[in-house]
Amino acid sequence: MATTRLIPMHVIKGQTVAHTVHERLSYAINPEKTNSGQLVKAYGCEPETAAGEMLLCKKEYETYIGRSEEKKSDIVLYQIRQSFKPGEITPERAQEIGYELAMSFTKGKYQFIVATHTDHAHIHNHIIFNSTSIDHTQKFRNFLGSSEVIRKISDKLCLENGLSIIEAPKQGPSHYGKWLGDKKPLSWQEKLRQTIDAVMVQKPADFDTFLKLMVVNGYEVKQGQHLAFKAIGQQKFTRLRSLGEGYSEEELRSAILGKTVHTPKVKRPYRKNPDKINLLVDIQARLQAGKGPGYERWAKVFNLKQMAQTINFLTENNITDYEKLVEKTKAATDRYHELSQQIKDLEKRMAEITELKKHIINYAKTKEIYTAYRESGFSGRFYEANTEDILLHQSAKQAFSLLSAKQIPAMKNLQLEYRKCSSAKKSLSADYRSMKSIMKQSVIIKNNVDLIMGASCPEDKKIERVL
Repeated sequence: MATTRLIPMHVIKGQTVAHTVHERLSYAINPEKTNSGQLVKAYGCEPETAAGEMLLCKKEYETYIGRSEEKKSDIVLYQIRQSFKPGEITPERAQEIGYELAMSFTKGKYQFIVATHTDHAHIHNHIIFNSTSIDHTQKFRNFLGSSEVIRKISDKLCLENGLSIIEAPKQGPSHYGKWLGDKKPLSWQEKLRQTIDAVMVQKPADFDTFLKLMVVNGYEVKQGQHLAFKAIGQQKFTRLRSLGEGYSEEELRSAILGKTVHTPKVKRPYRKNPDKINLLVDIQARLQAGKGPGYERWAKVFNLKQMAQTINFLTENNITDYEKLVEKTKAATDRYHELSQQIKDLEKRMAEITELKKHIINYAKTKEIYTAYRESGFSGRFYEANTEDILLHQSAKQAFSLLSAKQIPAMKNLQLEYRKCSSAKKSLSADYRSMKSIMKQSVIIKNNVDLIMGASCPEDKKIERVL
């Protein structure tokens, strides 16, 4: 069996980012633990130079965003620790599974190393990936349920390789709030919502009375462009607009005047989606590839559940012929790719604007130095003393020469265009996520129908036979 754990790796206290990265990676790839370094594998970098390449990626990210990130976040790396049952697996196979786990979780967007340690009775992997993406445009954000996602990927790989898994892990699908139960402290926002709800029940005559009642309940009021409150012991004010729907100043004023009704916010409990449909497993193909009896038993149960959900979907959506299913799948796929291309075009233009803004700033900063360089008769000594500024100026001039417009755009116009592109991307992203879900489900349903009935079945009879 294999157990997994995701560990954020912070900057070592009193040390630099560079020292931390070198220290963490050095421990993982220690030759004494990895069979003289033979059990180390990397993606997006070389094992010997992984620390330097990851640090370079971080520097490029800082250049891309235009500011240093060291003070913003002290998480520089993430580690996935994967441990196997003693005597159940070889070090080489463990490393292959660890590499597949890392690639599947990071989707190839982050540099990582997989170091398989054999210095204990149980073989285990240290999978360390960079917090900055390979294209240096984003950082990995740890999300709710990330550990569960890693465990599921690991369990799937173990089953495919005939290894045992933990059937009922203690962590379970519950989020952190559920683990804490009644002991979980309320956030300042939640406390403010509850106080507002209690004050609104008293039906204040006007908004000034509402504010006085908030003061009576221990809150300090800060009026200005955005109304905010601060409780006793709270360090910063909480703006009303951050509390969500029903708690803005306009909505509260409307409720006090009797135009609307104030409804307290109800938390939605976290639950897994039981209706998600997955692709059927081709059991015979997997068995021929070397999978064992344990995998076969799991796959049969899995396939039965997916077939039942596939049939329910077809019935509920009144899809009674194969051509209708194909048409629905094609329409969803075409729309998904159309939205994807529109978003890519916007992102490309935003990147071009960012690059052009950088050149405009560099040109303005280095103009005087380049003028002095030209007046010196392009002196070699002057060039050596000001190489960086001269190269930046020349790079900016080259970028301007490639513009289709004769005049360099004003910075204000570029910023306006960037905001428009960003707004358009945000609007399209909601449709993109929705269509991606519809497309994936349609493709899975079609593939399941094809697999249930087999390619030899006439297309006009496929749905009829399934139902």
